[in-house]
Amino acid sequence: AKVVTKAKKSIDDLADKLVEIYAQREITEGFAFLPDQPWQQEFEDAFPYEETEDQLQATAEIKESMERPVPMDRLLAGDVGFGKTEVAMRVAFKAVMDGKQVAVLVPTTLLAEQHYDNFVNRFENFPINIEVVSRFNTAKDITNICKRLKEGKIDIMIGTHKLLNDKFVYNDLGLLIIDEEQRFGVKHKEKIKHLKNTVDVLTLSATPIPRTLHMSLIGIRDLSVIETPPKERQPIQTFVTSQNNMVIKEAVMNEVSRGGQVFYVYNKVESIDEKYLELKKLLPDVNIAYAHGRMTQRELENIMTDVIDRKYDMLITTTIIETGIDISNVNTLIVEDA
Repeated sequence: AKVVTKAKKSIDDLADKLVEIYAQREITEGFAFLPDQPWQQEFEDAFPYEETEDQLQATAEIKESMERPVPMDRLLAGDVGFGKTEVAMRVAFKAVMDGKQVAVLVPTTLLAEQHYDNFVNRFENFPINIEVVSRFNTAKDITNICKRLKEGKIDIMIGTHKLLNDKFVYNDLGLLIIDEEQRFGVKHKEKIKHLKNTVDVLTLSATPIPRTLHMSLIGIRDLSVIETPPKERQPIQTFVTSQNNMVIKEAVMNEVSRGGQVFYVYNKVESIDEKYLELKKLLPDVNIAYAHGRMTQRELENIMTDVIDRKYDMLITTTIIETGIDISNVNTLIVEDA
């Protein structure tokens, strides 16, 4: 009875706090961004692929929210590979064109580095300064970045939860983009909530948690959805079979021969090295690595970086791959004992 009473009180307190935060947002005067500046169309036309209708619709909805005089809090939901990042880049460009700084918050160091590379490539023809903060930065790097950020010499700041440290002071932050907010801890989320009262916030998620989705559906947060896959994207084919080494070998060799990579999900840390040896014997010509959550952060990131750099054809891994790694070249996923 005591546990139930305590839980009910916690729920009531959380509900009160949420209502207070979102009520405060409604009456807080935010920055109303100007309509698209001349370079905006040029930036969007430089996208090398054909946008989907959903991407265009989501971009228009977010821009409309940004142009209102109240702080935006919008969730952009869409499957992996459906183009959420491109939408985020377009609205980030809009914010920078209006003289504001943009912060992009991601859950892992690897994702921070990947986003940084993607942003730098996409913005290369425009005079926009982009920086990244992760564990790869030295203390001297961080000091220099903080100084330039405060002086307004950095337009787009990408990083992990380190960005929530008080030493990162912005000259004029106008937009916060959060990738997979549910992967941040409670303390980080509290800091994010306070930021939400003063700046426009766009949250990207392929799998929004029920509370976030519910808040969007009842109107506390705005919601944009990308449901249409990019043109020529192949539908996902799923096969459920009994354990069969010849089927595994055929699937892996087909993928590797076309220049792709393979994830093999094996969720038993204690025997993952045995599974590695077993698969290495079955596939002697395939470069294989394995990764799991009991490795040190540095070991794990080194392996994942090598996989991204195509040094391995196949990665045997636990469900740790759910923690946000963008590997576009993995087209075959094998799950043992799903």
